[in-house]
Amino acid sequence: MQLLALALYHRDGRPTPRVVRFRPGALNILTGESETGKSEILDIVDYCLGRSTPNLPDEPIDQTVGWYALLVAFRDSRMLLARPRPTGTSTIQAMIRTGGDSLDLPRADELAPNSNVAALRSQLSARLGIEDVRFQPPPGAARAAFNISVAQATLLCLQNQNEIADKSALFHRQTENGMDQALKDTLPYFLGAAGPEQALHRHHLNDAQRTQRAAQRKLDEAHRHREAVDAAGVALLRLAQNEGLLNDVPAAPGPEEIRGLLERALTATVSTVGPLDLPDRRHGLNEDRRELREQLQQLDEAIALVDRWQKQGEAFTGELHLQLGRLESINLLGPERDHDSAVCPMCTRPLEYPDAPAAEILALTQQLAQELDQAQTIQPIRDEHRRSLQAQRDAVVEHLRVNGAQLRELAANDERMRNLQDQQVRIARIQGRIDQALTAGTGSPVGNIGELRNSLILAQENVAGLQALIDEDDVTAETERRLTDIAANMTAWARRLNLGQAAAADEVTISLSQLNVVVRRPQGRLPLNRIGSAKNWIGYHMVAHLALHTYFRLHHRPVPAFLMLDQPTQAFFPAKIKDATTVQDADWNTVTAYFELLRDVADLNEGALQIIVCDHANLIDEPWFQDAIVENWRPIDGRRQALIPIDWLD
Repeated sequence: MQLLALALYHRDGRPTPRVVRFRPGALNILTGESETGKSEILDIVDYCLGRSTPNLPDEPIDQTVGWYALLVAFRDSRMLLARPRPTGTSTIQAMIRTGGDSLDLPRADELAPNSNVAALRSQLSARLGIEDVRFQPPPGAARAAFNISVAQATLLCLQNQNEIADKSALFHRQTENGMDQALKDTLPYFLGAAGPEQALHRHHLNDAQRTQRAAQRKLDEAHRHREAVDAAGVALLRLAQNEGLLNDVPAAPGPEEIRGLLERALTATVSTVGPLDLPDRRHGLNEDRRELREQLQQLDEAIALVDRWQKQGEAFTGELHLQLGRLESINLLGPERDHDSAVCPMCTRPLEYPDAPAAEILALTQQLAQELDQAQTIQPIRDEHRRSLQAQRDAVVEHLRVNGAQLRELAANDERMRNLQDQQVRIARIQGRIDQALTAGTGSPVGNIGELRNSLILAQENVAGLQALIDEDDVTAETERRLTDIAANMTAWARRLNLGQAAAADEVTISLSQLNVVVRRPQGRLPLNRIGSAKNWIGYHMVAHLALHTYFRLHHRPVPAFLMLDQPTQAFFPAKIKDATTVQDADWNTVTAYFELLRDVADLNEGALQIIVCDHANLIDEPWFQDAIVENWRPIDGRRQALIPIDWLD
């Protein structure tokens, strides 16, 4: 696939597009002043080949262009690839046309999306001859499988002005996330070191490894299940032993022994005494206790009453004794006790209030003595009554004690019955768990461990066989062999350009692991990032890509047959140069040598390789250079020439 023409269509629908045409199979030079749009040519080609984001400057291109179109040629057909300017940051819309040698760029009014990026890349890949190869990353890799397509092939065809002078990266977009790995994965295929057979072997190996991992997981799961079942079985045996269902359980029983003991525990029974139905007895005891407490209360009240009576009697007789003793002193008066009670016996004077006669006092004394005798005769009767009450109380207390003991015995019996019921519940629960464990164990994969082990062995043998096929392919060694073939041209052309370290080098080659140029010397390998000067970085990029594409064309590999380089002579001019032709002190001999190499490689491939260069340089005195120019964006009669026409900016 080579480029025939690039077209830009104005956003306002102007009928005449801006067209840049290329010559297939030859060196194409697009030269001009700075800021004329030379570098944007590469980005537009990249966008038309299926990139979702054009990455073009807002002014003036994105503000004027509505459609981009690329006309490409295959061996016996042509294909138009058109993409609209995205309304946002990206778009997947596309327009595709196919035809013969007469197919050309469409009119502006014919532009309309009829496809998408996926279909565009699919058709390009098919026409390039890219086989239906799905790259399978190694097991455990974080990246996903993908189909090899023109998306990866395009990375080998483009070098913008930053990439061609990059000492750390060799390929287009290599520094973007994931692109370096995509290049490492697909470069062996584009070199021919790996094909559909190897990809199929890798695919089958990945499937076989997944099958092996699944078989290993199932076997491990079966072992874990058996261990869990055994551990649960031992725990159930310990519980059954604690409840008396089993005796003498071994400390570490085997799987079969565990199952036998569990089956025995499932049918075992524990003899228990059923609960006694004693509600009437408990009720009678409670009634007796209530009546005894009432009797005890009545007896306590009667004894208390007797005790109060006793205290009152003792107080009464004590008072009688006191008064009687006082009255008996009246007998001390002797015969004169019958004196006149109205006269004081001491002074014989008349009393205002006469005393009682002695005869009355003596009569009262005799009465008190009689009452005291009567009170003393009652005391023995009172004592006997109290002893009788106390005896009755003691008997009631004894009955209460016996009653309490009987009630406590009933409560203890109830507790024993509850414990027995709880034990029966625990036994039932344990036997239920045992039954569940035995049932689950019957349908578990424990018994299939032998079959699972055989499945794993078969999967391992299948993986080993497929791995042997892949080892026989040895894609890495085959890739290195092809890179060694490419290194022959790289070494010769590096010496031709007199690049740094090339003269003393044994070989200049491409490192697949580093995706960069490496110079092999007697002292050791020297990567490009350890070689100084932008001149050398650009030179090594040129010889690497020229040698790669020469190999692709020689071996008819499915890679687009064009190489686009942007600003390969930037190292020889000031950073901000308007027109390189005005620089007198530039190293024009080296610049000429670079372009001569590009010309000679294009001629070497005899029309099979198209080289497109966008650069400031213009070798006016070299006719072959002037013949290779397809666009010269320098003022003509004072009128500015550029990718975007002047009248588009009005």
